[in-house]
Amino acid sequence: MANAVWDALDGVREVEITVTGRRTGRQITHPVWFVLDEDSVFLVPVTGSDSQWYKNVRQTPMIEVSANGTALSSSATPITEADRVNHVVELFKAKYGADTVESYYPKHDVAVQVPLG
Repeated sequence: MANAVWDALDGVREVEITVTGRRTGRQITHPVWFVLDEDSVFLVPVTGSDSQWYKNVRQTPMIEVSANGTALSSSATPITEADRVNHVVELFKAKYGADTVESYYPKHDVAVQVPLG
């Protein structure tokens, strides 16, 4: 399963995530950027810990990540340690370009890890 998901995500710039709304309980889908590393998908919320989807994941950690017709449902783990967040942001900069990441992601105080396996 992990290999199929990795293959589906390899070379893709954007995935869709589906989270559970903390107030409504409804499924909410958002397109987001991501990076693959250490057999996990890593996400950085655009407005950091203020992002609504991040707040939803904090309350209900189940998340679905999908691209190219392949979906992975897994438990999301918030990352709040500055050095780990910075590592993920550096991976984002390598994939999307430092200037682009700095302009689209004004606050990077958190990240999210979604294991592939």
